[in-house]
Amino acid sequence: MYIMKPREFEVDKPQSDELSSSDSSNKYQLILHNDDVHTFDYVIESLVEVCKMDVTQAEQCTYLVHYKGKCDIRRGSFNDLKPYKEGLIERELNATIDR
Repeated sequence: MYIMKPREFEVDKPQSDELSSSDSSNKYQLILHNDDVHTFDYVIESLVEVCKMDVTQAEQCTYLVHYKGKCDIRRGSFNDLKPYKEGLIERELNATIDR
């Protein structure tokens, strides 16, 4: 099984005052987007290794991505989510950090 075709995404980097605000700790979401390149197993493995999900949670997220087009896989501050996003991008998955 494959996930839908890759798309290009851009995310605006938050202003520096947004990063330092204590009430913004959970304002951002790490979103995994659909593509038709990677197998379910590859995406599940990536979520387990990069995002430290358990296998069941990674499977559920993978199915949501496949059928809904995207899935909110983690919430937190921009700086906390950035390493997870970069790890998924290194594995050639489409991930963004959104508000």
